[in-house]
Amino acid sequence: MTPFLGAHVSVAGGVSVGLERAERIRCEAAQIFAKNNKCWREAPLEAAEVRRFRDRARAFGRRNLVSHAGYLINLCGSDRDIHRRSMASMQDELVRAETLGLAWVVLHPGSHGGRGEAWGLGRVAESLTRLLKKTAGFRAGILLETTAGQGNSLGWKFEHLRSLRRAVRSKLGAAGARRLGVCVDTCHIFAAGYEIRSRRGYEATMSELDRAVGLRAVRAFHLNDSLRGLGSRVDRHEHIGRGEIGLDAFRFLLNDRRFGGLPMVLETPKGPDMKEDVMNLRTLRGLLE
Repeated sequence: MTPFLGAHVSVAGGVSVGLERAERIRCEAAQIFAKNNKCWREAPLEAAEVRRFRDRARAFGRRNLVSHAGYLINLCGSDRDIHRRSMASMQDELVRAETLGLAWVVLHPGSHGGRGEAWGLGRVAESLTRLLKKTAGFRAGILLETTAGQGNSLGWKFEHLRSLRRAVRSKLGAAGARRLGVCVDTCHIFAAGYEIRSRRGYEATMSELDRAVGLRAVRAFHLNDSLRGLGSRVDRHEHIGRGEIGLDAFRFLLNDRRFGGLPMVLETPKGPDMKEDVMNLRTLRGLLE
């Protein structure tokens, strides 16, 4: 089985319009912002728009549609007010995902603000546990995204994700832990220092990922080339095959049967006509064997 390829699409005009854009460029999967990604709060989704979205979503299948949490959210923020707002905003993200019938909300683990990785991981684990408890019974879950490791960001080591998933499982058990998965970003893991450009490097990286979190925990991918080099710890996306990663890594991933059937979405630079997405999707499909 091959992966489902798509892109992050704009929801200007409404969330259902986002899926219309995805259909227009022949996406098989899609990622959206379910609310303004730079605001803490937003008005609830209108019932009519939810119905339009769900009607269009049938063509994609539930597990191939995800949302991305807003960029203000920091579940290990040391400032009490920021953390309170982050928790409320993330709970709203889960409510919106559940309302729309989305499978997952992709979330950056957060930044510890200089207080250390151990402190930050503990803070995030506690926050995730509370959120999953508050939304018990939801089908929508959280995907922790791998990060490039800029500044004080968590998630740039696979061990960070293992620590968070184990901590949540210890509190909520297997059922609760099933709503906490992983989204792998190719640019981010490369910038974090994981070699994927050679067959040997790719297999070693995937073996390390398997040991840390288990490949079954990986439920989605972000497909981005990297403007910066291996281990740069800088998050700058580039078009497929035009950055420091090159095409081979994407060929390895797209034809890896362990990830067949998963959504893989672009987050590469683009304009309003999405011609860059069309170009990148054509490149990716040309790598399928």
